[in-house]
Amino acid sequence: MPDPQAAGLTPAPAPTGAGVITRPGKSHYSLLTRRDRVVLLLMVGIPVLLDVVFIWGPALVSVLLSFTNWQGIGAITSQNIVGVKNYQFLFTEYTQFWPAVSHNVIWLVFFVCVASPIGIFFAVLLDREIRGSRIYQNFFYLPVVLSLAVIGFIWELQYAPNGLINSVLGRTGQDNTINWLGNPAINIWAAVVAASWRHVGYVMILYLAGLKSVDPTLREAAAIDGASERQAFFKVIFPVMAPINVVIVIVTVIESLRAFDLVFIINQGTNGLQLLSTLITNNSISEANLVGFGSSIAVVLMVISLVPIVIFLSRVMGQRE
Repeated sequence: MPDPQAAGLTPAPAPTGAGVITRPGKSHYSLLTRRDRVVLLLMVGIPVLLDVVFIWGPALVSVLLSFTNWQGIGAITSQNIVGVKNYQFLFTEYTQFWPAVSHNVIWLVFFVCVASPIGIFFAVLLDREIRGSRIYQNFFYLPVVLSLAVIGFIWELQYAPNGLINSVLGRTGQDNTINWLGNPAINIWAAVVAASWRHVGYVMILYLAGLKSVDPTLREAAAIDGASERQAFFKVIFPVMAPINVVIVIVTVIESLRAFDLVFIINQGTNGLQLLSTLITNNSISEANLVGFGSSIAVVLMVISLVPIVIFLSRVMGQRE
């Protein structure tokens, strides 16, 4: 073979910055340049750093503080270490803990058995492309874009002694007015109904998006087999929607556990509206400054919240395998 240099030809120079790595005895190409690696490191590193700083870091600190009686002032010394006494007091002597747990359970059961099925029902109706479906979608989705604090203010007006609900029921007199938010026997139900107003729209949008992705041939096959719309939904569509169903269950559980804004707006989570989240605030950020004890409540809530998350992640990873 003739020598290129003897023929007056010089080989073309290797492209610069294209990721060509030359080593003695071997060479290979890299798809990522140095700049690409820096950008990728920043795109991955910054979110991970923020996640550690604002989520896992405070979570770990809360676990450590839960074994102390620290009140938020001064340094933590060996005298502040109390072991599991916070948890013992929480489970055996703290009178507001188990009512708060029962209220969170009520919140969860109502969301699962009432609010979520209503949202699914609306999604099924709107998926049929009825007239004005876009208007209905916007109407039901409107509460989702509002914060629970705003929703709390709105429903305080509805539950007022001379508000809409008492007016509709004819209970505006001084003797027959229903104190929806002040009566500890019924205010938890009033609060969960107000929270469901937002949750219904959230579930509706999630389920409607899932219904739009269902293969229409499944419905056609069910219709050919003589199945009614109800039978086609429960025996064909609903099983196909299993991933969306799992997401809705997880979202419902998390929403019921992290409920805070609404009841805090009503009465700071007292007088029958105790929730685990409000107990954390009332103990940690209050005149008592029981940061260590409030952290133990936060750890309990975190452990309970991790259960549906772990179930969801294990299901997703199992499907990928």
